[in-house]
Amino acid sequence: MARKKRLVSYMVAAGLMLTAVMPAWAQKTSSELPYEELQRFARVFATIKNNYVEPVSDQELIESAIKGLVNDLDPHSSFLDEEEFEEMKESTDGEFGGLGIEIGVEAGFVKIIAPIEDTPAAKAGIMPGDLIVKINGENTEGKPLNDVIKQLRGEPGTEILLTVSRTSAEEPIDIRIVRDIIQIRSVRSKMLPNDIGYIRISQFQERTGADLAEHLKTLGKGKPLKGLVLDLRNDPGGLLNAAIGVSAAFIEANKLVVSTKAREQEMQRYMAVASEYARDESDYLKGLPDWVRKVPMVVLINVGSASASEIVAGALQDYKRATIMGNRSFGKGSVQVVIPLDDNTGIKLTTARYYTPLGRSIQATGIQPDIIVSDTETGDLFSFPREVDLSDHLGNEQQPETEEENRVKSDKQKKTLKEAESVFEFGSAEDFQLKQAVNFLMGKEVNQGVISKEKPKGLTREEMEAVNPAGSQSRQEKPEEPEAPENQKEAVPDGKDKNTSDIKKDGNTKK
Repeated sequence: MARKKRLVSYMVAAGLMLTAVMPAWAQKTSSELPYEELQRFARVFATIKNNYVEPVSDQELIESAIKGLVNDLDPHSSFLDEEEFEEMKESTDGEFGGLGIEIGVEAGFVKIIAPIEDTPAAKAGIMPGDLIVKINGENTEGKPLNDVIKQLRGEPGTEILLTVSRTSAEEPIDIRIVRDIIQIRSVRSKMLPNDIGYIRISQFQERTGADLAEHLKTLGKGKPLKGLVLDLRNDPGGLLNAAIGVSAAFIEANKLVVSTKAREQEMQRYMAVASEYARDESDYLKGLPDWVRKVPMVVLINVGSASASEIVAGALQDYKRATIMGNRSFGKGSVQVVIPLDDNTGIKLTTARYYTPLGRSIQATGIQPDIIVSDTETGDLFSFPREVDLSDHLGNEQQPETEEENRVKSDKQKKTLKEAESVFEFGSAEDFQLKQAVNFLMGKEVNQGVISKEKPKGLTREEMEAVNPAGSQSRQEKPEEPEAPENQKEAVPDGKDKNTSDIKKDGNTKK
């Protein structure tokens, strides 16, 4: 298979996911092996082993073959060698040394997916979409990602010089950053004027749901809020159970949050119940004030909101529990699990698609906001690719793409938007979208800024309420309580994988 331009990203020590237990269905093997194809592979293996200009070990050849086998499936499936597998297992600590950036590889370049808030990289001015062209004066183009990671790592207090290429700058920019211990706070909050609360979730980690509950209790001390803004912008996602817990905080108990469908498996339905989000812990949502499920809400999303973020936004949108504001989200509607191959290696494999409570698939389409508002008053600041822009991305079975529609769309989209004037911090006084969310909650006019005229693909919430994409009528007893379409109401198997993570882009590398 020809190598295509793609965004391949890995996650290292970032606290985004748990190593999933291999489900029983993943252990099944086909009774018929493709002997002719395996014989061809053996001949290629032997030819390289015996005739390549330099010696190549069996391990190198086998690992390269496995990487090619897995990496070409979709942008989120990958082989994890010993180092990557160990880093994946350690990724739930929420603390690591480095710069505080999320990086990926695109066509040989190291690309900034996002700086982590309150880290040296964010404070130094690193922006999403920046390309790292040099590290301490050394060119990075074509350099293996693991080698770049080793250069970015270092003792806290030591300095590193990054030279980045930025679309808004004519010349590369030198940025000096002092390494530090990165402690990730996935939830932060504050009170805004007029009794409006603001909560930002930057990642979905193991403690995100419990931390959210504490912030909600703190915000509500004294008197109930009159409005609440939930900020999911540039949140790449994370743990599925954390997304269920966050959703369950705002909707009625026992409601459907999300469902997943694997190949030749029954639909798995995840409900707003403690057994789905608290696992072995006590119900951290117990005792939340009554106003939490009634307060008027705005959820802010943008192109960097992916995976678990889209699960939460989709659920709150389907139940009409919140108004979604901002830009169309990333569009990652698939679920990955980490399957160990042995004690030292594994594969991160896409195993299922997920669906919102109304049965919408957001794969390659994203969540369309109820109110579109650009990143800044002058246009959009964040322009990195969406799922649909990635080569080999999974299609949306509810909205098949034509060959023309399947082509990369980033360049076209960038031309429709003005360049934003400056970087801003989410939740700050310069946050244009937050200002508009507050205006909406206060009944004031909303300034949409400069928005793209691009029509999003996929079915909207209203269209899903009117028609079942499979052709059968959706069973909705109450308009405010969406239920899955008829063909998605199958029973949940007893042995469903509770450790399934919805990864990105959640597989992005944190340094």
